[in-house]
Amino acid sequence: MTGDVTNLRQFRKRQARTAKEKQAEQNRLTFGRTKAKKSVTKALNEKTAKTLDHGRLDRAGDDGAPDRNKP
Repeated sequence: MTGDVTNLRQFRKRQARTAKEKQAEQNRLTFGRTKAKKSVTKALNEKTAKTLDHGRLDRAGDDGAPDRNKP
């Protein structure tokens, strides 16, 4: 009748931890991006923003004052 005494609290925590680790691994495979892909995306976003800013027209009010609603 002697068997290993198991602390149920520790068992549940260990079981939850392994489940979270499995889920995290799956998420890394599904949603993860490499550093190279992140840098390419960042460069494209910066280039697009720069292109849009260069083509921006500044509009002045009737009195020649700069527009106050500009971000």
